[in-house]
Amino acid sequence: MAKFNHGTIEKNSILLLVLTVIAVSIGGLIEIVPTFLIKSTIEDVKGIRPYSPLELAGRDIYIREGCYLCHSQMIRSLRAEVERYGHYSLAAESKYDHPFQWGSKRTGPDLSRVGGKYSDEWHRLHMANPRDLVPESVMPGYPFLAKTALDYRHVEDGLRALSLAGVPYTADDVKNAKADIEAQANPDADTSGVEARYPKAVIRDFDGDPKKISELDALVAYLQMLGTLVDFNAHDSADFNQ
Repeated sequence: MAKFNHGTIEKNSILLLVLTVIAVSIGGLIEIVPTFLIKSTIEDVKGIRPYSPLELAGRDIYIREGCYLCHSQMIRSLRAEVERYGHYSLAAESKYDHPFQWGSKRTGPDLSRVGGKYSDEWHRLHMANPRDLVPESVMPGYPFLAKTALDYRHVEDGLRALSLAGVPYTADDVKNAKADIEAQANPDADTSGVEARYPKAVIRDFDGDPKKISELDALVAYLQMLGTLVDFNAHDSADFNQ
């Protein structure tokens, strides 16, 4: 009987179409309806904050130069990946990314946890000529970043645009954006404001030239904060206790 019904369905294109639509609709509802019944699909994780203006400028350079084409920023919860790169990625880590940098391939290593892994000097040498540090690297050099002054004349506009997309930049953040860039790249400046607005922001001269703020300053500032905002031991303990 079951064989007869199956054959009947396959031979009747209208019946097959109707049943297919019903099956897809049920599956779609099962996937979509729960998202309307919960407050958020992204968990709140302590420590996650918007990028500082300097980090944001570095992220823009990272995207401009196509770094995402070879480096992912998404560690899957597989043993091999966690052992190599560190704690698996949390959805909350990308909540302020527009667009996110998960990537689709890894010609080079994943960069989700690169913050603090290498010194600023290592990044400077690596950007100038990657093969000086990693002989087998196929990454091109970016020596011009250290020579190019960072253009942050319109940084406020960037923060305003992101605030429209849901990133919680305040009017105070926008107002102090340029000052925060200059303070984060100069440890001798008054850094109290940038420290208050962007906890755990790395504050120092990143490119080795304190006389100017270069694109390399911004890029290294961005790289040095990746993966440093969340205390994963505390996060995992909190999840376990719940």
